[in-house]
Formats: sequence, structure tokens, C-alpha cells
Amino acid sequence: MKPLSRLLVLFALCLASSVYAQSAIPVYGYKVLHTYPHDTGAYIEGFFYLNGYFYEGTGTVGQSSVRKVDMKTGEVLQVAHLPPPDYGEGIVAWKHKLIELTWQSHRGYIYDLDSFKQIGQFDYPGEGWALTDDGHHILMSDGTPTIRVLDPETLRQIGKIDVTADGAPLVNINELEWVKGQIYANVWLTHRIARIDPASGKVVGWIDLTGLGPKANETVDPDNDVLNGIAYDAKHDRLFVTGKRWPLIYEIRLTSPSQENR
Repeated sequence: MKPLSRLLVLFALCLASSVYAQSAIPVYGYKVLHTYPHDTGAYIEGFFYLNGYFYEGTGTVGQSSVRKVDMKTGEVLQVAHLPPPDYGEGIVAWKHKLIELTWQSHRGYIYDLDSFKQIGQFDYPGEGWALTDDGHHILMSDGTPTIRVLDPETLRQIGKIDVTADGAPLVNINELEWVKGQIYANVWLTHRIARIDPASGKVVGWIDLTGLGPKANETVDPDNDVLNGIAYDAKHDRLFVTGKRWPLIYEIRLTSPSQENR
């Protein structure tokens, strides 16, 4: 997403903090179990885990790519670059394909998952932010409170999920992951992940990741190098999170609302 001024970022964070403080939705903390190296040049827009590897979709014009990454070393094993003027966004794997959104080009790309060769394109209205799947459909965010439900074969919209928190529409829904029957969603410019019930669209839990990641003075662009990226290893029940140009990927375990975060 486009760069923001520091004043706008601070305003957004303060507004979000005020909303959360008034919420009756339970807030979960976290415990860091392991860390993994991450390329600080990777402006993460899409992120998932598959068969022992991390897959990343990176953004910004001229630096956008899809990547397969060795999780232990951070080495990029495969890459497909997305040339200007496209700005890469969310990614998801579906069968033998890797599917990528772009931010404002109204166009997505389809790659062969094994070779990273581009094998197709598709169009959609509005912006593209993030992708995940529930095993039957592909779910897409676009920065609005509505998550689109796509047919995984045609990539056409066949439904929607209107997301609310305490009855109010939840804006800036960003990177997505399907975790144990819920949609986990980064809320852009906040330190929180929303846990969304896909049947009702209601936020049924917040994950507060305050304190995770580099300090502002340790990043290239503090206003924009924010929390973004959720991946889940269902086989081993492992949850991973990271951020834009962060030096580490974190494997975390959630703590109950009654426990300390760390």
C-alpha cells in the first residue's frame, strides 16, 4: 500500500487504540517460540507456508516479486519478478498454481507453483491487497471491510464476507490467513491481527503483537515498515508472523487474554 506520512500513521494508530480500548472482544497475547531470518529488502504483501518453505509476495513498483524461501536460512530459492508498472500484493497457493494480486492494476497473475512460470492472468475491480483460502474458496481483501469470496478455478467473485468489530465495519483488512476455521487478518497500520468468524463476519478475537519486530529507528522507513504477514503450518500447528522489510520471521504461540504477552 502507498507510503504514508508519519502524522497520518500516528493518527491511525491512536484511533485504533481508542477503538480497541472500548471493545468487549477478547485480546490475546503472544509468546515467541522461534525466529527465522528474513530478507530486509522484502516489502511483504503476501505470505504463506507450504511443505517446509515460506512463500512471499513483495511489493513496491520495480521491486515486486513472488519468492520461495528457505525458512531456516532465509535464502531465496526461486523468484519471479513483476515488472513495472505493477505493484505486487497478496499471494495464495491453489493446487499446482500460485496466484498473485496487484495493488491498483486491476489484474492478477497465475504461476505454476513448481517452476514459477507465469501461466495466466485474471482481472478484478478495485484494489488487490491479500489472499488466502479456506480449502474450498479463495478469500481476497481489498482494504475495505468486505472480504471477497472467489471461485478458485475462475477467480470470479461468488460471495462476500462483511467484517465488523463490535458492530462497526473493520477497515484496512490486509494480509490474510486461514487458521483453524477462522480468518486471521492483519489490520494495516496497527499491531493487531483480527480473528474473524467467516460465517458471521464478526471479529471474535484480537491478537495484540505490540513489542514484536524491530524498533522504529532500526527500519529503513518506520512509517511503512509495519506488521504484515501471517502464515500457518496446519500439520504442525505453527503460526508465523512478520512485517514489511523486517529482519526476522517469528513463530508465535497465542496466550489467553488473562496472561501477560511475554
